[in-house]
Amino acid sequence: MSHLPQRKEKDCLNCGTQVIGKFCHNCGQENIEPKESVWHLVSHFFKDVTHFDGKFFTSLKDLILRPGFLSKEYMIGRRASYLNPVRMYLFTSAIFFLIFFSLYTVDEKGLTVSSVLWGRTADEVKHMDSVQFNEFTRKINNGKPLTRAEVTAMIDTSGFHIAPGNFHSKEEYDSLLKAGVKKHNWIERQLVYKDIEIKKKYGSNPKLIIAALLNRFLHSLPQMLFVLLPLFALILKLVYVRRKQFYYVDHIIFTIHFYIFIFLVMLVTFGISKLKSLLHWEWLKYIVLVFILSIFFYFYKALRNFYKQRRAKTILKYFILLFLFLVIIVFMFIIFIFLSLFGL
Repeated sequence: MSHLPQRKEKDCLNCGTQVIGKFCHNCGQENIEPKESVWHLVSHFFKDVTHFDGKFFTSLKDLILRPGFLSKEYMIGRRASYLNPVRMYLFTSAIFFLIFFSLYTVDEKGLTVSSVLWGRTADEVKHMDSVQFNEFTRKINNGKPLTRAEVTAMIDTSGFHIAPGNFHSKEEYDSLLKAGVKKHNWIERQLVYKDIEIKKKYGSNPKLIIAALLNRFLHSLPQMLFVLLPLFALILKLVYVRRKQFYYVDHIIFTIHFYIFIFLVMLVTFGISKLKSLLHWEWLKYIVLVFILSIFFYFYKALRNFYKQRRAKTILKYFILLFLFLVIIVFMFIIFIFLSLFGL
């Protein structure tokens, strides 16, 4: 509640409703004077921040130490003391992916030198004069010369293909289709067109193509996790279909809280891994393993505490859920890898 003076007028400045008391019963706005000082503005800002921080750390403590507790509290309606799960998810995921992308982005620039090799055909290498050829081989072999046979063999055995055949242009491929030499369906044609486009853009350099593909796929992870969230909740709904007191939204809230815990654990593992690489303490990898395994233990405890079923039944459903989650994750990985490939 604000410390600004109350208005003498009883009409709400937001919706025009007659106010009874300090707050409008229609829209909830406090009936205070609209003019405020800089001090009021600054103090209001700090109160909002500390209010957010207080809720965040309270929610964070209960989320980590009491698996399934926050989801149960939200389900039964005790929500004012805790941060909204969607806001908490957005905040933690933003921090997670900010750190993740700063640590795990594939460096494509370091691979562009090797693209000199894959950007040449065997025929081009064959017709180079001695000076051009020697300069070319030194660029691709750290200053050491190669023979024409060695370079030709490297070109012929290299490459990145997502479709059968080795077509150099769309015009060449279209002419073969019109002549009836190649008979491909719509999917095969799209793969060939994409193969030609990728080779033209990246010079048939497999390392550079894979690096670009991995970068695009890594940057699609937030979208993939967002798509997986309602699917995981749907699986929970199906596995606990006989528990009529749990609505679909309850399973979504449970999944959101589990996501947040995974983000937090992975942030800790990022920090430990960075420390390991700086100090060369190999034993830290066991600490990382413990944190990764804690995710699986946390999931079991959260299921047990949230759905309140017997231990044996919870363990059975736990392994069923792990299997179903693995299947759907693999399926979504395949889909997003293809989407990343066609986005190159």
